[in-house]
Formats: sequence, structure tokens, C-alpha cells
Amino acid sequence: MASHPSAPTLQHRAEYAALRGVFGALRLVGWDAAAKAGEWIGRLGYWPLGIRRDLVEGHIAMCFPQFTPEQVRATARASYRHLGRVSIEAALLSGEKPETVFERFEPCADWPVAEAAMAEGKGACFVTGHFGNWELAGAYVGARMTAAGSGLDAIVRRQGNPLFDAYLYRTRRRLGMTVVHDSEAVRRTPRALREGRVVAFVMDQGVVGLASTFVPFFGRLAKTPRGPAVFALRFGAPVVFAAAIRQPSGKYVLRLERVPVVPTGDREFDVDTIVASYTATLERYVRETPGQYFWQHRRWKHAPPPGTTWPPVRQGAAVAGAAPPEE
Repeated sequence: MASHPSAPTLQHRAEYAALRGVFGALRLVGWDAAAKAGEWIGRLGYWPLGIRRDLVEGHIAMCFPQFTPEQVRATARASYRHLGRVSIEAALLSGEKPETVFERFEPCADWPVAEAAMAEGKGACFVTGHFGNWELAGAYVGARMTAAGSGLDAIVRRQGNPLFDAYLYRTRRRLGMTVVHDSEAVRRTPRALREGRVVAFVMDQGVVGLASTFVPFFGRLAKTPRGPAVFALRFGAPVVFAAAIRQPSGKYVLRLERVPVVPTGDREFDVDTIVASYTATLERYVRETPGQYFWQHRRWKHAPPPGTTWPPVRQGAAVAGAAPPEE
């Protein structure tokens, strides 16, 4: 593990001690009761605290113009409850083992997608978004890949509190994940793919050290990391979309879909096409279950550069279709 750039301060130590105390208390009451408490805490974020409530309702109304005001509010409330729940579940992972992680899931009918991708022997780029429970998805895939003799490298952001950052590192390692901080992704991802490992990216937020592009998300161009597409094209690695979606039973089901990678020889066009494809897959799942998306994130914070158009034009396509020059 690379050392944290900051030494822990007194405030860091106090925050970490408080968090460990909360996590310990949550484990005492059990997974289901703690998750329900998380929903209640999340509900407080919507009302009366109103944390980013206007932003969330604005995002939902923009993405679902057919929704009535009450449907917008209901979806927002569901999103806050879900965020509270997954936050608590992520905290509870510190006390989990691979076999207990599996107990949080219903049978995965899509696992052959992962097996087929890994059988190609080039590793794989798994992409997900802030939808469902992304931490639990990583733990599930990491545990299954480790059991199969492979492994998972998770590209993550470094936490501001170095003690909490180290705590998350230990938790993820115990569940079969190798932690790669986003600033190290460019250097370490090629090696992981060459070794036949899965590299997992959360692709609906900025990644330090990895370039981004702008692709449609709910009809608006959104800044999206292009790293998974670049690595897939460079190393011939398959791309798989993954999401852990909560079911009425309270358990999750892991959904996996292969993302098409069809090189045309135009690298920029191919990268944008792949990024747009996995972003469209995320959008499709969000449309099905909008209450499980992290609408609190400022997804459209960055405006595309002037002159950005969509869809991209493949180099040579315009020339090939142009009229011949006059003699």
C-alpha cells in the first residue's frame, strides 16, 4: 500500500475513533437492523435536513420529464433512503468475510458473462456506477475472482483521513480486492491486465490521472472517465458492466453485461463509442430503478468544451462521403 500523503492529525484520530465506535455498534445490532437504521438516517437527509434536496429533485425532474412533482419527490426520498442504507452496508463490510458477502446476494445468473470474459486470458475491465451498492458489488466480484484463482484490482479515490483510508484498504484487501488509488491507475492497470486480473472502475465520477470525455447521459453530455475504454483497446481486454441491485427481499442481485468493443482503427472514435456504450447501459438500469441511483452527485457539473458534438465522426468517414473535387 502506498503511504498516504498526509500524516494523521488530532482531528483525524478523533474522527476515526468515532467512526470505529459507530461501526462496532452497528455490527452488534446485525446487518438487517443496521441497514434499516441506515434508511432512516438517509430519510433525515431529505427531510428535515434537506441536504442537496433541490439538486436531487432537479436532477430527477430533468432526467424524467414525464414524472409528476410527487413522483419526483418520491424518487428523491427513495434515493436518500437507499444512500443511507448502502452507506451503512459499506461500513458493515469491515466485519464481513467472503462467504458472508455471498449471503447478501441472490444467485447470480449472469456470472457466465464474467467467466467468458476471463477465459479470453486478457484480464477484464469491469465498470460500474454509483447505482445499487457499488461497494458490495466489488466485494462480491473480488471474492469470486479470488476463489477462482484470479483477483480484482479496484480503482478508488484516496480518503482525506489517512486512518480511515488505511481502514478501507484493509477491509477491501480482506474481501479479495487489491486497492489501486486513482493516481496510480495508469501505471498499475496494464500490469494487472497482463496478469489476467479484473480491474474495476466506478465510471460516473472523475478519476485522478485518467482523462475523460463527454458522452450522453440522460440526454445531456456528461464528463466520463475514458480509462476503461483506453485500456480495453490497448490490451484487447473485454469490458463488462456490473451492478449490484437491491431486490424486494433485501438481498442484492449482481447483473453483468458485456460491453461491445469493436475497433475501427480510429482510436478517438472507438474510445468515445465504448464510453458511450457503458454509460448508456448504466442509464438503462437507472431508468428501471431510479431510486437506487446516487442523484446527490453533481453528474453534469462540468460543461463540455465549446464545439463538442455528438455523435462523434469517425476519421475518414466525412471524407469518404464527400463529393469529388471539381476538375
